Amino acid sequence: VPPEKPVNITCWSKNMKDLTCKWAPGTEGETFLHTNYTLKYKRRWYGQDNTCQEYHTAGTYSCHIPKDLALFTPYEIWVEASNRLGVAVSDVVMLDILDVVTTDPPSDVHVSRVGDLEDQLSVRWSSPPALKDFLFQAKYQIQYRVEDSSEWKVVDDVGNQTSCRLAGLRPGTVYFVQVRCNPFSIYGSKKAGIWSDWSNPTAASTPRSERVAGGCDPKGGEQNTTLRRELKQFFGWVKKHAYGCSNLGIKLYDQWRVWLQKSHKTRNQVGKEP
Repeated sequence: VPPEKPVNITCWSKNMKDLTCKWAPGTEGETFLHTNYTLKYKRRWYGQDNTCQEYHTAGTYSCHIPKDLALFTPYEIWVEASNRLGVAVSDVVMLDILDVVTTDPPSDVHVSRVGDLEDQLSVRWSSPPALKDFLFQAKYQIQYRVEDSSEWKVVDDVGNQTSCRLAGLRPGTVYFVQVRCNPFSIYGSKKAGIWSDWSNPTAASTPRSERVAGGCDPKGGEQNTTLRRELKQFFGWVKKHAYGCSNLGIKLYDQWRVWLQKSHKTRNQVGKEP
């Protein structure tokens, strides 16, 4: 039978100098006859058709245009399918290179402990190098999971920073972490780019808790007494280590958390003595 018109054309650019496009052969797939696919493109207002030359670069139905593309100019892109019984032409896709930019995944992803804090890990990474010479912003996402689970938890609100702290984690647990990037506002473009692939998983473990398992929880009155005592200790700590509100930063809070955890461990160890 004659070929069906190709569908689902999608394109992306890794460095704003190239373009890769892929498509599907049609609702019924391939015919029993050999079918040739040709990707064509042109600037919207200039009328000269160009033919892509590097096929199968991103799968069976794909083609790569490595250079000679213009910015700030919309392109018309379509795919022609032909065999001995006929020709079918896809719908035309119109795009601007700046609106379909993507990157390689962020590089140099490092995951490390935050001192002795049992429920936190620090994640750091580097911006993708391919776009370092272009004016753009980036937003990042992090996903992480525990070692014995296949379910990822996504952190959406990372923004344009290249570091993040994961909190509320389980003590003594191995976590796998991945990061991805979406470039946007490239040369003032109002459209977001395309999310990169996720970086390779990076593993790290939280410190193991040394609290006694199976111990009795204090009664309500004892909890209130403990809370008042720890609050008094905390304010004493702040008075000793901070001079004005400007010094009440996350580092001071971390120091307090470490001191508090150590004090809990000390009390538990004393409780185990005969």
